[in-house]
Amino acid sequence: MFDGFTRSAIETSGATITVVHGGSGPPLLLLHGYPQTHVMWHKVAPLLMRHFTIVATDLRGYGDSGKPDGGPDHAAYSKRAMAQDQVEVMSQLGFDSFFVAGHDRGGRVAHRMALDHAGRVEKLAVLDIVPTHRLYGDSTREFASAYFWWFFLIQPAPLPETLIGNSVEFWLSEKLGKAAGGAITSAAFAEYLRCYRNPETIHASCEDYRAAASVDLVHDEADMNRKVECPLLALWGEQAPMHRLYDVAATWRERAVDVTGKSLPGTHYFVEEIPELVVAELKRFLLQVS
Repeated sequence: MFDGFTRSAIETSGATITVVHGGSGPPLLLLHGYPQTHVMWHKVAPLLMRHFTIVATDLRGYGDSGKPDGGPDHAAYSKRAMAQDQVEVMSQLGFDSFFVAGHDRGGRVAHRMALDHAGRVEKLAVLDIVPTHRLYGDSTREFASAYFWWFFLIQPAPLPETLIGNSVEFWLSEKLGKAAGGAITSAAFAEYLRCYRNPETIHASCEDYRAAASVDLVHDEADMNRKVECPLLALWGEQAPMHRLYDVAATWRERAVDVTGKSLPGTHYFVEEIPELVVAELKRFLLQVS
């Protein structure tokens, strides 16, 4: 799915990160969401590599990347720690500054990266999210119903790990089945399933959410007087719950100084549903070309 890309494993100070990279032009780091891997970019990466040097990774805990112990406070899966991995990856590839596009969990990592490493992130695109602190701060009935796994996955181990582990394919089918028909190819689903059959992946992804409901909120609250300084693009799916629950662009303007945003005709998984349109929007924002 990534012909022409180089695959490697890069050691950071906190984990081994699986990376595919290729293309030429300004560097663009692509970060995936739950319960996926870098494979979610397999339709857009070949198109983007005509204009950018693409770096697509598996976040720590996901795919074939390392899965360190979360610790008693889940700090190893804080978005701060996960962002540090990615900054170190980009440094080892020779990029002092770069663009970032993050979907879902990857967007949360990218948000933290833009705060902690402001000098490194030139422009930021966040796909189908609003800030974590806002989501847990609101916690409306509508949000809890639409995003129930935000409350399920944070339960103490081994409850969610056991229930998911006993029904891995069903769980993934339920999550990814919300995509428009055929958008998630059989090859991509098989890769997500391969990775998610690993019990360590299930546990690590739960740790990601546990961190979001604990240590990440502490970090966020310490930064409530700070905003993302680089230009930020918010994209979201018209058929996704985020579109129904929030004014996404307005919500990001509370946390960033320079925000543009628009909805796209798709579900939460619009990167795999409408890849050409995603590429067009990213090019327009990152390169200021149509």
